[in-house]
This record gives sequence, structure tokens and C-alpha cells, in this order.
Amino acid sequence: MRKLLILLVLLAGAVRAEEARQPEETHAIITRQAVTASRYMVAAAHPQAAEAGRAVLAAGGSAADAAVAIQMMLNLVEPQSSGIGGGAFALYWDAATATLSTWDGRETAPLAAGPDYWLGPDGAPVKWPEAVVGGRSVGVPGTLMLLEHLHARFGRMQWAGLLAPAIRAAELGFPVSARLSASITGALEFNLAASPEARAYFLDADGVPWPEGHILTNPDFAETLGLIAAGGIAEFYNGATAAKIIAATRMTDNPGILTTGDFTAYQVRERPPVCAPYRGYQVCGMGPPSSGALTVGQILMLLERFDLAAMGPGAEAWHLFAEASKLAYADRALYMADSDFIDMPEGLLNRDYMAARSRLIDPGAAHGPAEAGTPPWDEARIYAPDTTQERPGTSHFVVVDAAGNMISMTTTIETGFGSGVMVGGFLLNNELTDFSFAPEQDGKPVANRVEGGKRPRSSMAPTIVLKDGRPVLLVGSPGGSRIIAYVAQALVAMLDWGMDPQAAVDQGHVANRNGGTDLEEGSDAASYGLALQAMGHEVAIRNMNSGLHAIWIGDGVLVGGADKRREGVVLGE
Repeated sequence: MRKLLILLVLLAGAVRAEEARQPEETHAIITRQAVTASRYMVAAAHPQAAEAGRAVLAAGGSAADAAVAIQMMLNLVEPQSSGIGGGAFALYWDAATATLSTWDGRETAPLAAGPDYWLGPDGAPVKWPEAVVGGRSVGVPGTLMLLEHLHARFGRMQWAGLLAPAIRAAELGFPVSARLSASITGALEFNLAASPEARAYFLDADGVPWPEGHILTNPDFAETLGLIAAGGIAEFYNGATAAKIIAATRMTDNPGILTTGDFTAYQVRERPPVCAPYRGYQVCGMGPPSSGALTVGQILMLLERFDLAAMGPGAEAWHLFAEASKLAYADRALYMADSDFIDMPEGLLNRDYMAARSRLIDPGAAHGPAEAGTPPWDEARIYAPDTTQERPGTSHFVVVDAAGNMISMTTTIETGFGSGVMVGGFLLNNELTDFSFAPEQDGKPVANRVEGGKRPRSSMAPTIVLKDGRPVLLVGSPGGSRIIAYVAQALVAMLDWGMDPQAAVDQGHVANRNGGTDLEEGSDAASYGLALQAMGHEVAIRNMNSGLHAIWIGDGVLVGGADKRREGVVLGE
């Protein structure tokens, strides 16, 4: 009977839309209340990961130390979303110097890759499902090096000790959660068939996903972490693990071209924060290759002339939010990519430019898809737009330590279960599918085209909000290209409507990526559908899974929220 049920699930899944069949969907809703603390706090996407971070903070560790422990545990207990086989962006507030830094651990394309990387034998772009599974979609992972950089700069505790909880849990085993079990089932028809290692780990001897509560051990991951604990990240980027990754990406039906040179050339980059003004706050995030901070910043600046506080949440406000999102996503598609490879406009957050764009919003009626604007930049029209949309996946966590140091970090292997290729007990990313598959359009190059060593554009938007130069809010989310909408919506809820973090992350989602307006099924947002349609919106009710985590920093109090759509928790003291 159990095998029959699995077969029926697979048959049903085979006919679902490409986006809907991704495993990172909402499987359950968990009612939560905001959590308060006074000394330190962590909010992460799995209870064991949050506890690993809390234990570090209780022992006197820094936010950077906690981030190492959290990420390693997430790799083990939430393997479908992030890990050392992927990439990440992090914002770090150093309390001692009162400075905000941002860290780019995004994956890179092979140095030998060119603009034709995703073109088939016929010269046309390959289809997304054909590109994801196997080694060709794998970029050089950056998460581990990012953690090492943060630890070297801001850490207090020994590196090996921070990896110990994940090593111990991998050896002794951890209970498979309901979400992980359902996610495995959702991915069976797609990317979990990519490697024998993945099948052997996620399925029983009969090919059935492990059920909720099964104690799952991962000795291979324990061994990998043991090598990293003893020898640092050099083993991963220059040693046996790098060789294993390269070999695994080549032994698939869709082989990649990664080399040892790609791994030894990889670097984490510290980049300037991108900050947008909004109602007396500075909303700061990660710049290119992430489009997150720029696009979130544009949405907020486009909305600033409207009295959202007086409107409150409802169809009127969400209409304005959707129209602002169209304009921001249009600029994102044309201009935003890895700024190490392309010239980025300096005026995308220019106040005069944003004011002019905001005047295009009609408060009473929706208009069709927006065109990109022309910011104050001499070369504003040399590129063609790229509408590539990242698929739902990813994880986010936030930490405040007892000394006032803070981190907001979004981490990913892209699509749930990434490329499906597993090596050393961890999954490899499929981030190269975040590049534009078409290198040019109408004779113009696409800014987000593939180039050797380039980082694909991302929507990840880890955010720290400042007031009078000090942090007051940490927030971020998974969710593919809807991350931008999820984060911007949570910011409006907290900054305009005074919601506490839990209420803000729990509100029903509204998103427009310069097309139709998506409303979250089964939520209060779905009730706005008829009113939005009356204003001209093309409305679709969808499963819109996020994983928002937020901490509000008040006067002597921390208030945290964890997304009801996932299994995360907030812990603090």
C-alpha cells in the first residue's frame, strides 16, 4: 500500500507545472507566538540548528561562531535547502566598531564556461528541467569559505568545536522531519535520481523515502566535517574533497566541466552594503551579484510617497505593492548581474529616479508589465532583459549575540536538493541555472549571461535595518525569485504597520514579478483576489513557501519570529 501511495504521488507530480513541482512547498502550518529575550537570540529553519546556535551563544560565542554551528547543522537536518555544497550571502554587524559588512559567498561558473554554456546542439537554450539534474549545473561552492572568513574576522571559539555538534548528530543520527520526508517524496520524480549516493541516503532499500521520525545517520558527512575540522577549508578547496566533487560532477548523464583550477581560484568577496532610505530607516542588504537589496530597496522607495500606515494591510496597499514590484523587477531583469563582470548603473536607488518611477504607479488601476527605466547612467540601454527566475529553495537565519554582534545570512543550494548530485554526505548546488540561458536578445547581450568565473544573479536578500546608525531589525527569507517580495512585504508590515516579527512573517504573501499578481493559497492574502482583479490585476492563487526569520532589536529587548510555513524556531535568553 505504501509503495502504491508513493506511485500515485509521482504520477500526480508528473503533470504539475514546473514551478509547483519543486519540493520546497508549504507542507504544514505551525502556529507560533513572537519570542522575547534580553541577552541573545537565534532564529533558524530547524530546531536542531537553532539549538546549535543557542548553545554557542550561551557559551560566550559570537554571532559569527553561531553561524558556523547553525549552517553545519542545517546542512545535516535540512539538506534540501543549503549546505557546504552551495553558496550564501551574509550581513554582519560588528558591535565593537559599529560597522556593517557584507560577504559574498556566491558560487562561480567554471573558468572555461562561456556565453554558449546553456545552448543546445541546435543553438537554442536548453530547457530548465534538462539543465538542473547532474554536474553541469554545479558552480564552485562558496558557503564554507564564507563561514571561514567570518570566523577568522569575528569568531571567538575554536573552529573544530563549532563543527562538533553537526559531526556528533551525523554519527548518532537525527529524526527525519515531516517536511524533509515530504520534500524527498516531491523530488523523487526530478533530481533525487541523479546519483546513487543520493538515492542510497534519502531512500530505503525499496526506493521509498524515509518516513517522519526515522533516525537517519550520515557517516559520510561526519567524515567530511571531521576533515574540515582538523585541516580547515584547504582540504575542501585544494584537497580530496575538491577532487571528489569534480569527479562526481563529471560522472553524470549531464556532466559538468569544473576543474581543480576553478576551486583553487575561488574567493569570498567583502562588498559594500547597499542601503536604501525608507521613512527614516536605512534598509541595508547585499549588492550584486545579488539583486536582493537593490530590488527590495526600489520597492520600498517607490512606495514611500504613499501613506501605507493609514491604509493598513488590504487590497489598496497590496495593489500599490504589486505595481511597485513590477517596476523594480523590470529594472532587475535589465541591469542586475555580477558587477565584477558588467557595469552596474549607479543610479538605481537615486531619489529623483525613484520619484519619477513612482509617479508611474496608478493608485486606482493596475497596468501591464512594466518596462525598465533609464537611471542616470550613460550606458543604460546596452543590455537585453533577463527574466530568469530562481526556483524555490534556500534557508535563512538571524543571530544577535550578547555583545550586540549580529548576522543575517541567506544560504542555498538553489532548487530543493540542488543538482541531485551527492558527494561526501552533502548535496551539490545547481546555481548555474540562475544564469540566463540565452546569452543575448535582439543583438544585445544579457547582463546575467554565463561567463567564466562569474557569479549568477541571485534574489537572496539578507537584510539589516538601521535607525540612527544602529541596527533595529534583521530579516531574510528563502523562496527563489519571490524572496524579494517576501522580504519587502515583511519590512512594510514591521516598519509601516508596527507588526511584531511573528505577525509580519506570518501574513499571507503577495508577489508580482512584473507579470501576474500571486496570492498565497489558504491565507488572508487570497481574500484580496476579487478586489485586485477589479483593479485590473491578473490574479493567481499559489502555494508560496517562504522561510522568513526576523529579530527586532528594541531598548533592552529582542523580539523574534519564525515562519509558520516551515519548522524553524526562535531561541534566546
